[in-house]
Amino acid sequence: MAAKLIDRQFHNVPGKLRVAELFFEVPVDYSKPNDDKLRLFARSVCNLNKPVEPVKEEPKLPWLVYLQGGPGFGCGAPQNYGWIEPALTKGYQVLFLDQRGTGLSSTITAGTLARQGDAIKQAEYLKNFRADNIVRDCEAIRHYLTEDYPEEQRKWSIIGQSFGGFCAVTYLSKFPEALKEAFLCGGLPPLVTEPDAVYARTYEKVEQRNQAYYAKFPGDALRVKKIMNYLATNEVTLPSGFLTPARFQQLGILLGFHGGIDSLHEIVLRAWNDLEVFGYLTVPTLAVVDSNGGMDKNIIYALLHESIYCQGKSSRWSADRRRAESPQFHIDESKPEIYFTGEMVFKDMFESYSELKQLREVAEILATADDWPTLYDEAQLAKNKVPVYAATYIDDMYVHFGLASSTAAKVKGIKQFITNTIYHDGLRSRSDVVMRQLFNLRDDPID
Repeated sequence: MAAKLIDRQFHNVPGKLRVAELFFEVPVDYSKPNDDKLRLFARSVCNLNKPVEPVKEEPKLPWLVYLQGGPGFGCGAPQNYGWIEPALTKGYQVLFLDQRGTGLSSTITAGTLARQGDAIKQAEYLKNFRADNIVRDCEAIRHYLTEDYPEEQRKWSIIGQSFGGFCAVTYLSKFPEALKEAFLCGGLPPLVTEPDAVYARTYEKVEQRNQAYYAKFPGDALRVKKIMNYLATNEVTLPSGFLTPARFQQLGILLGFHGGIDSLHEIVLRAWNDLEVFGYLTVPTLAVVDSNGGMDKNIIYALLHESIYCQGKSSRWSADRRRAESPQFHIDESKPEIYFTGEMVFKDMFESYSELKQLREVAEILATADDWPTLYDEAQLAKNKVPVYAATYIDDMYVHFGLASSTAAKVKGIKQFITNTIYHDGLRSRSDVVMRQLFNLRDDPID
């Protein structure tokens, strides 16, 4: 089925881009197309051309659809993405879709979820917000945007960053006939049925990044202990809740980004200095810490993050269980360092974030649910005919290289750019290198 267009506005980014802002209507549940609807927001962008001679008809440029990382994050303005220019130069027009529940696409918050009813109904509603329905949304929009294209031009290309790559592999599994090609950036998903095997590997990488952090800033070992002990014995409020020791450790998510070690050190240094000089954490320091959290603004991430690894099994708070078994993540004066955590979701987040606190029961229902539909079709991937080009990062803290490599071996015809010089956010931080290598994979045949 095609999405219903309900609004479209055009504007120009001075001297560069032609942008269209699009709102679509799609079903919440595609098995019940006449029931409740969602509003989706997307931006399309192409080069702003001013032909010397008037043209009768605008050219029908091929589409490249950007699948954002997450889950739970909307897209920014197109001009803020460094990889846009090489994509447009190649002749694409690009579609930035706020995935359902994110950005301007029927945003999920504690308040909007409450409109669904009690916790059980809210949890059932949220089950419609995984990758399977994200790609169904893409298909509905594709049918609309290409309905006046020649039949042979109605396929489109996709580029997925992180979780967006997971969505791309779901797309390859469920609608391969719709795809011309797929580009994946740090986004080869582990083909598992539950997350325990994933966290067994990603915790290893988190530990390695902590070791790299303390090797660069050995003095931070005592500073972190001082901060953690202070937070364990004092109630510290933030605009979005409470700063607990566990929440401070969540700043370790920075360790997976380019420059993340230095960014984390700056926060630790600031917090330690506050305690040394004033005996408490100042407002500017708390603002920095709070701005590096974000769970209250992206609650799909907290509620559905572990479910992205579930197919017919429950997650049962996988990361939380793994942390409990790992002493290096707990305050212990006998140990030289306290480790930061990474891209994980823990039960205590639903106590330390004021928005998430309203959703504790919903989170528990989702963590114990075992009726998650299948996201990947390994038989289809094994006979895949869609060209797939993947940038895979050996030192990726979020998508483990070993698991990604195992998946790559199951996707027929995939070509990979593999590097140990780029971290997970390479598409943003090293966009020129990543896009050049992906297009090299596409354009240069292997002899």
